[in-house]
Amino acid sequence: MNRIRLAAFNGHDKILCQILNNDTGELEYYDAKKRTALIWAAELGYEAVVKLLLDKNANVNAQGGEYGNALQAASKGGHEAVVKLLLEKNTDVNAQGGRYGNALQAASYVGHEVVVKLLLDKNANVNAQGGRFGNAIQAASKGGHEAVVKLLLEKNADVNTQGREYGNAIHAASDGGHEAVVKLLLDKNADVNAQGREYGNALQAASKGGHEAVVKLLLDKNADVNAQDGWFGNAIQAASKGGHEAVVKLLLETGNVEADSKDNNSQTPLSLAARNVSLD
Repeated sequence: MNRIRLAAFNGHDKILCQILNNDTGELEYYDAKKRTALIWAAELGYEAVVKLLLDKNANVNAQGGEYGNALQAASKGGHEAVVKLLLEKNTDVNAQGGRYGNALQAASYVGHEVVVKLLLDKNANVNAQGGRFGNAIQAASKGGHEAVVKLLLEKNADVNTQGREYGNAIHAASDGGHEAVVKLLLDKNADVNAQGREYGNALQAASKGGHEAVVKLLLDKNADVNAQDGWFGNAIQAASKGGHEAVVKLLLETGNVEADSKDNNSQTPLSLAARNVSLD
């Protein structure tokens, strides 16, 4: 690690100032983790260091590292002051790259409401695709961050956009058992039967986790109790596998459950429940 990155990594703004007064030649060098000094400082929230680097014309849009760029790194950490500095230097608010695809998705996943607002005020694309969760509203929904979900919806986030890990926002929120977020999404006409990825649909995801209140919300919105897809095949198989008695009862009370349906391994809900008991 060169002197500039070492000083930035440790937050030594006075030492960094002395170095930069004499030598800026290594300002844009990347370390083994593909981070520049600016990306390191932004990730760690060192406001004074970031300001010094920017004053020396560090590339505000340099790409690299786990978070793709300095803005995404600062946004993921919720470093409001650093985010402001970067935005004042005309960083690309919609730059793609890194684990979360863009700064808005990174801030949304961790629930940094103030940072999300800063990014949206600078015209961050609320429906930009990319990263682990596909889009910002799916990331915020997975984290159960109701206030952030509201902000994104106010900026016309597409509630039914399909994306990466969970497929869509209602699937992500249901998997986490985030009742308030699920209700917000349903009130904005989220497709209750939209197909996702890991667990097929929102009802299966909520059933798998034993999230009784979320299951009720979804059933009240006419979720298809027999929809097939995902790891467990359907909702009652998912609930049976997890041993969630109250959820199984809710599903059976609809009167529409195909109780003898088989999953991809030819197991019925009864055999899954029995196996769960035997494993306990």
